[in-house]
Amino acid sequence: MKRKSYIIVLCFSFLVFLASCSLPGLSSSDSKKTITITGGITSESQILASLVAGMIEHYTDNKVTIINNLATTTINHQAMMNGDAQISAARYTGTDLTTTLGLDPVKDPTEAYDIVSKEFEKRYNETWLKPYGFDNTYVYLVTKETAEKYHLSKVSDLKNVADQLSAGVDPAWITRAGDGYEGFKKAYGFEFKTILPMQIGLVYDAVAAGKMDIVLGYSTDGRIGSYDLVMLEDDKKFFPPYDAVPIIDNKLLKEQPKLQEIIDKLAGTISTDEMQKLNFEADNNLVEPSVVAKEFLEKNRYFEGE
Repeated sequence: MKRKSYIIVLCFSFLVFLASCSLPGLSSSDSKKTITITGGITSESQILASLVAGMIEHYTDNKVTIINNLATTTINHQAMMNGDAQISAARYTGTDLTTTLGLDPVKDPTEAYDIVSKEFEKRYNETWLKPYGFDNTYVYLVTKETAEKYHLSKVSDLKNVADQLSAGVDPAWITRAGDGYEGFKKAYGFEFKTILPMQIGLVYDAVAAGKMDIVLGYSTDGRIGSYDLVMLEDDKKFFPPYDAVPIIDNKLLKEQPKLQEIIDKLAGTISTDEMQKLNFEADNNLVEPSVVAKEFLEKNRYFEGE
C-alpha cells in the first residue's frame, strides 16, 4: 500500500514539473498566434499570400496558414467577414470598389484607393495597407496571327470585326456593374459574336490553342509571355485601376500593430514587369508559388533595410 502511494506522489510531482517548465515544442508553441491569410486561384494571388506569410514569419513568432483556391473577390471578402481569415493578400482597388462596395468605377488610381480604404474602414473594420506597386488590370489578348489578320493593336480596332469573334472572359466580369461587359459595350460601341464565361486560369490556353479568338486576361500574367500573346491597348481607358493591395482585419492590427509596418515593407517593391516575371516562374516554369515568393524575399533579404 505504501509503495502504491509513493508511485502516485511521484507521478503527481512529475506532472507538476512538466506544467511548470517550458519544454521545446510544448508551451512555447502554444503561446504563438495563428494568422490565416487568403490567397486565390491564380498564381499571382498565391504568390502574394506567400510573400505576406513569409514576411510575418520572418519578423514575428506567429504561425501562419494560407487559404488558397478562393475563386472570387466575394469569397475572399466573406472569409474575412466570417473570421476565417485575418489578412487578405491579393485585393484590387477597382474590383473591390465595384464588386464589394457596389460603387461606380473610378479612373484615378489615388482616388480609387482612398475610397476603398475609407469605406472598408467604416463598413468592415478593415485596413487597406500600402499597394505592392503594380496595377493588374484587365487586358484583351489575341495571338500574333489574329492581331496581324485583323490589324489589331488597340481595343478600338475590334469594332469592325468583333461580330466575327468569340471571346472568353471571367464569369464575374460578364455581369459586373460599371466596369463589366454592359459598361464595356457602351464605352466602345460594339459587342462580340459570342462571349463565353471561363475560369481566368484557362483563358490563356484557350486563345493560344485557337479555341477562342480573343480573351480577357490580366496584364501581369506570366502566360502572356509564355504564349507570346498580344495585349490590346485600352485606348478609351475603360478599365479602372486595379492596384494590388493587402488588407488586414483591425482586430488583429490592434493586437499586433507592428504587422502594418512589417507588411508595408513590401509596398512599392513589385512593378508590373516584376509581377509578370514572378507569375512566369509559376505558370511557365511550373515553380510552386510559395517557392517563387520565398526566392523573391530571400533575394531582397526580406526588405530588412526598408
